[in-house]
Amino acid sequence: ELMQGRLKILNENNLKLSDIEKVIGGIGPLPGAKKFLSWLESEFQVIILSDTFNQFAGPLMAQLDFPTLFCHDLIVDETGKIADYRLRIPDAKTKAVAALKKLNLKVIAAGDSYNDTGMLKEADAGILFRAPDKVVKEFPQFTVTQTYEEFKAAILEASHKLGG
Repeated sequence: ELMQGRLKILNENNLKLSDIEKVIGGIGPLPGAKKFLSWLESEFQVIILSDTFNQFAGPLMAQLDFPTLFCHDLIVDETGKIADYRLRIPDAKTKAVAALKKLNLKVIAAGDSYNDTGMLKEADAGILFRAPDKVVKEFPQFTVTQTYEEFKAAILEASHKLGG
C-alpha cells in the first residue's frame, strides 16, 4: 500500500527513474560504513538483505565496492517511468535467513527497524544497529549497538558464542 502510494506520487509529478537516480547519485554511505564493511567481509561471508530496489541501490553499492545484495526490482516502462515493482518474495529477509540456516550456516543478522525484526528473530543472533528507541524497547532480546566499534564487538561476541 505504501509503495503504491509512492508510485502514484511519482506519476502525478511526472518523475522518472532518472530523476530519482540523480538524487541517489548524490548520496554516500554513512561515515565509517565502507571501512566497517571491508572489515566485515574480511572476517565473514556477508550478504546484505534489503527492502530497497536494485535500481536504487546500484550507486551506493558501487561506493561500497559491490557487496552481495539481495533486494527487489522496479518495473520501468519504455519512457523511464516506474510502472510497478516486483518483490523477490514476501518477507524476503526472514526467508533468506531461514534458507541460509537450512544450508547449515550460522547467521548473525543486523538491522535497524521493524521490517528487520523477523529476520533478526530467525537468525542465530540478532543485532540492532542505530535503531530507534521504540524498536529497541519493543525488542529487548536483541543486542543494541550505536557505533561501528560496538557493532564489531557484538558481531565478534555472537560469532564466538556460535562457535565461530
